[in-house]
Amino acid sequence: MLNFDEQLKILVDAALKEDIGNGDHSTLSCIPPDANGKAVLKIKQDGILAGIDVSEKIFRIKEPSSKFISYKKDGDEMKAGEKAFEVEAHVHTILQCERLVLNCMQRMSGIATLTHQYAEKIKNYKTKILDTRKTTPNFRLLEKEAVRIGGGMNHRFGLYDMIMLKDNHIDYCGGIEKAIEKANAYVQTKNLNLKIEVETRSIDDIKRVMAVGKVNRIMLDNFTPSQIENALKIINGKYETEASGGINLENIIEYAKTGVDYISIGALIHQAKSLDLSLKAMVM
Repeated sequence: MLNFDEQLKILVDAALKEDIGNGDHSTLSCIPPDANGKAVLKIKQDGILAGIDVSEKIFRIKEPSSKFISYKKDGDEMKAGEKAFEVEAHVHTILQCERLVLNCMQRMSGIATLTHQYAEKIKNYKTKILDTRKTTPNFRLLEKEAVRIGGGMNHRFGLYDMIMLKDNHIDYCGGIEKAIEKANAYVQTKNLNLKIEVETRSIDDIKRVMAVGKVNRIMLDNFTPSQIENALKIINGKYETEASGGINLENIIEYAKTGVDYISIGALIHQAKSLDLSLKAMVM
């Protein structure tokens, strides 16, 4: 597997190619190629800052000798009117990276801010916040990084790093017991170090899972808090537990009170609103 920086370089190269195409003609037409410049990232909206490290890496991917000065770090609270960083590089580099940096930071800061709101709600409980695979294609790397910066935890990154038997897998396979047995045999045969999670939709499902075993985590899908309490009594700490479905800022405390290990929330990413930031030229 590629590490974070290697994956980021692939993302950045593709994004710059998409944006620049056969040339940044706006810049080429009026800025000498050897011109140097400075720019400052201005914060225009309160929230949790995310994407500082990513922005520095974007500039250095484009121009390794870029100078980058951070005034804040990822995860910091930010206020409108503050500065996040300054960058010094060729003007062509600054202008070609400007929109990519802003798009990443605005999106990441929005996700980190929303995640922080959820995490703060249940900070006095043992329950941890998880993200999901409900992400933007080809931007998952940074959306999940923003969740982590905001105080959440990353669930599986993709289809390859965990076996998760959801309703469709179970229905296609012919039942919850058969799906678990086949998944367990697959892991053993392939000698894979993968956890197995199974989705349950009723108390009866949980009883059936408990009879089979061979899993690491049980998802309680669209259970009410009282149903989760009943489910946890049956599971009795034997497996990790995860609540999912219909959980929001208004009711998350009731779910955390049950003692469930994790709460997964797709809204951390797909309902987050980008925050307002701007990159402005500085006269040298």
